[in-house]
Amino acid sequence: MSASPGLLSRRRSGSSESPGTGVPGWLVVLLAAASGMTVANLYYAQPLLSTLSRAFGISTSSAGALITVTQIGYVIGMLFLVPLGDRLEKRNLVTALLAVTTVSLVGAGAATTFPMLLLALLVAGATSVVAQILVPFAAGLAPDHARGRVVGRVMSGLLTGILLSRTLSGVVSDLAGWRVVFLGSAVLMAALAVALRAALPQHAPTTTMPYHHVLRSTAALVRTHPALVRRGLYQAAMFAAFSAFWTTVSFVLTGPRFHYSQLAVGVFALVGAAGAAVAPLAGRWADRGLVRPMTGAAFVVAALAFALAGLGAHSVVLIALAAILIDMAVQTTLILGQHTIYQLDPAARARLNSAFIAIFFVGGAAGSQLGSIFYHAAGWTGLTVLGAVLPLVALLYWTTERRRPTRREPSATKA
Repeated sequence: MSASPGLLSRRRSGSSESPGTGVPGWLVVLLAAASGMTVANLYYAQPLLSTLSRAFGISTSSAGALITVTQIGYVIGMLFLVPLGDRLEKRNLVTALLAVTTVSLVGAGAATTFPMLLLALLVAGATSVVAQILVPFAAGLAPDHARGRVVGRVMSGLLTGILLSRTLSGVVSDLAGWRVVFLGSAVLMAALAVALRAALPQHAPTTTMPYHHVLRSTAALVRTHPALVRRGLYQAAMFAAFSAFWTTVSFVLTGPRFHYSQLAVGVFALVGAAGAAVAPLAGRWADRGLVRPMTGAAFVVAALAFALAGLGAHSVVLIALAAILIDMAVQTTLILGQHTIYQLDPAARARLNSAFIAIFFVGGAAGSQLGSIFYHAAGWTGLTVLGAVLPLVALLYWTTERRRPTRREPSATKA
């Protein structure tokens, strides 16, 4: 890996590194912000479904296809674009993907028909996987002994982007219209492309395999590394619980108990952003060799959070506290999982991340669907039971994990 002259000159001119991480603090902040802003593209449409259904003269359920199509695009990007992070120079790849994202979001903002909007968001969803290229990029920049902390800080930006996107979309749409939501994001993506192009160090490809071999090797990694599958299944259970909660909590808040407006529901999502605060801590736990015990603890916290949500069905304060705990638990297992898989094969981090995200993304999609089914069949109580069972199943699986002695990384010993 070779750093760009601009980066080196900035370092010489006094750009400080985050203490003990070996990576400039400003670069970590930029990567975190970039991850949050790109992943937010997946969620902007969620609060706008009623508005879009009126704008295009379609039913609300038909408008819901926007969410499905965007998620399908993301899966396509995870499977076919993220592995290119090992095959191509990463700075060029990130720039190209952000350029396509910008154009597709302009298309979404200017859409005159619903199929045009669907196609634009499909492409935007696929290319918004830039966040999943930047995270392993950050892991590669960090020394072994500080990798968890750096990844944790970047991932805190990603989770914040997920949680704040709905709020931002609702507020902007109310003030300026739904088209400005997508056009504004297009401006952000263009600015990100320029900023990352100027700031990121050059990062040479880690493999020269042809593209189809890269895709084949991604599948082979799943067979070769049991830890990849295990961590993916852990996170699938947690992300399913997370998705079930956030898919249905709006029904509770807008229902007869609380009578919240859609804007108020968006503001409620700000509460969950507090869960991002645990990301740097999770990174430190990973660096200290506490991956296994803290994973088990996160499962327990998630289950207890759903129990709290069930008991507090008539208290928005208790539901908010449960939301924070759920988000903290999910964030913790995500950081610990990524720390684990990045150590499996440093030359294949983008492909490992692709497989990891794809595995647990299926859990998230299932959680959204199951959450709606359980809520409409058994109410909020049924939903909270489902949410508590999912991390408990993961906890049972966790008890089968073979304990291994902690091994010191060579660089950590030197540090």
